[in-house]
Amino acid sequence: MAIIKIYNKSNNPYPEYATVNSAGFDLCAYVDEPVVLNPMERKLIPTGLYMELENGYEAQVRPRSGLALKKGITVLNTPGTVDSDYRGEVGVILINLSNEPFVVNNGDRIAQMVIAKYEYATFVYAQNLNELSKTERGDGGFGHTGVVSGTITREQMKDLEKWC
Repeated sequence: MAIIKIYNKSNNPYPEYATVNSAGFDLCAYVDEPVVLNPMERKLIPTGLYMELENGYEAQVRPRSGLALKKGITVLNTPGTVDSDYRGEVGVILINLSNEPFVVNNGDRIAQMVIAKYEYATFVYAQNLNELSKTERGDGGFGHTGVVSGTITREQMKDLEKWC
């Protein structure tokens, strides 16, 4: 089990898991006054939380499903990663994908955080593309497994890549 040392400068409660099987815990906004997120607007919302994670762990900032479904509010860089050597305040980049303004108040549950173990990789540098092993998938990328019905042409793939 990972150990997380947390300092909370906000007036909100310390984070805690809602149930014994919850994968994540809620992050609350720490704002002096209400913050209005207009449609298609993004803002960094502070939490007042500072943390120390064990080496080999990261904290992932993820959207809350209810906010996403009911209000169109999501985390822009999801999942946002907090590295184990970061000691600054945890912030959440929220975006409003709805057609209505959304107000963030102090104490609002704005995101969730999941602690995850990760592997540190050793890079082996290839001198050319042929050194990479061949696979059935090859260079098939966005939409190649049937996201778009029918066969995808190279031109359609380029169009998809513009949006990704």
